[in-house]
Amino acid sequence: MSNPVDFDPFARFRSATRARIGLGRAGDALPTAAVLEFQLAHARARDAVHGDVDFDILSAELAPAKTVLVRSLAKDRATYLTRPDLGRTPDHQDLPQGQEAYDVAFVIADGLSAAAVQRHAAAVYHATARRLGGFSIAPVILGSQARVAFGDEAAAAFQAQVAIVLVGERPGLSVPDSLGAYITFAPRKGRRDSERNCVSNIHDDGLPYELAAEKIAWLVRESLRLKLSGVDLKENAGEGYIGTETVASLT
Repeated sequence: MSNPVDFDPFARFRSATRARIGLGRAGDALPTAAVLEFQLAHARARDAVHGDVDFDILSAELAPAKTVLVRSLAKDRATYLTRPDLGRTPDHQDLPQGQEAYDVAFVIADGLSAAAVQRHAAAVYHATARRLGGFSIAPVILGSQARVAFGDEAAAAFQAQVAIVLVGERPGLSVPDSLGAYITFAPRKGRRDSERNCVSNIHDDGLPYELAAEKIAWLVRESLRLKLSGVDLKENAGEGYIGTETVASLT
């Protein structure tokens, strides 16, 4: 028979979430282990925000896709964090001129988590590109010190009909490396957030690469078919949309 003192009423909840619940106490404070775990999570979140993406390594991982590095007007991380407007604007000196038109342009932006981009962006790109074989895809734009709206002007430089921005999401105290994907039809400067679709929480303990790629590719195809994106485009693919091969890869 178990000792009532050892009974933990929160154990079954902690098994279903990464949230910090029922941490216990030592006197009028948290237990040492809980304090240390919190400090570690906070340090990982700070590292994700202040870290740098190694774009040379990322470019190699994206092969055989061609890549082009485009910096934002935020010249360093400190400026990026304090001037969001500069992170939304590409340095036009880096943008190519006279490009042929493409159906889709991928933009990989460091955003607020370098760790997310370094760990997940290449895998999500390859999984999504495989599902868009019938469309022309521009060289991958690597956005340095870049936010979501950065992709509007960057993709427009390639005359892309749809922009897919893979960006490091703001880290939390449970997940410092979550990647998000933003899909925008007819990207151009001045697009509103309501004109985008988002697939978020792509990471090892969140949305798997293959399922994320299915969702992104479906949104892209529907966006091109309907000539719109954002609040007017609902992801209603249905449960039967994910094929048996994809289900098998997720189990």
